Amino acid sequence: MLRDITIGQYYPADSVIHKLDPRVKLFATLLYVISLFIFENWVGLSLVTLFLIGVIWLSKVPVSYMVKGLRAIVIILIITALFNLFLTPGTALVEFGIFKITREGLVSAVTMAIRLIYLILGTSVVTLATTPNRLTDGLEKSLGPLNKIRIPVHEISMMMSIALRFVPILVEETDKIMKAQIARGADFESGNVIKKAKNMIPLLVPLFISAFRRANDLAMAMEARCYHGGKGRTKMKPLKYKKRDGMAYLVIFVYFAAIILARVFVK
Repeated sequence: MLRDITIGQYYPADSVIHKLDPRVKLFATLLYVISLFIFENWVGLSLVTLFLIGVIWLSKVPVSYMVKGLRAIVIILIITALFNLFLTPGTALVEFGIFKITREGLVSAVTMAIRLIYLILGTSVVTLATTPNRLTDGLEKSLGPLNKIRIPVHEISMMMSIALRFVPILVEETDKIMKAQIARGADFESGNVIKKAKNMIPLLVPLFISAFRRANDLAMAMEARCYHGGKGRTKMKPLKYKKRDGMAYLVIFVYFAAIILARVFVK
């Protein structure tokens, strides 16, 4: 399960998506997420599906590598689908006891499950096709105007980059600690919920200690290199738009406009 977490990991490949400016990818991700929650019919769903398939194909990231990231949210998917299935009022299809499945609930459950799956797959492309450094630069450049109202954009971008970078590191550390504890006789599977929670203590304590140690080492390294925020700093590789970035913006706007038109005119 731990190895299935793909958030924060970078997959090197020679693709169009990898070569795009990170600002384009961040903007595209924002519009994509909005589009997931505004489509209301099969036309909108078809457009979102085709767009997602096209992006994944262009990114050259193996589909199996992206799909395995869904295993980490299976429980969330099931809970969300069940809540929509049983708690949405409407025309009853099946009734048993206090539970009732409605036609509207079934449609809502399926739609929400698709949205969550597409959300994970679509947003994963950004981290899989963009290095943490480029992602930080793109976020900082995109939010640059907020500096005028004294919002520490550079510091916020740096914190998000460090958080993303630490996800795969902590996952690997957790896996190592878990294997070491299992070799010493620890049992993380058997027993009820309370017992399982208690069994996690030998895993969580060394994990927290390791995380704080890594954070302290990182802080000392940044201080040793005279890091004092973004003021006065320059970029070794400044971001510059290229022709392909303009084409990508055009595709994104056409896609989003099509989603809005499908919502307004297709019933």
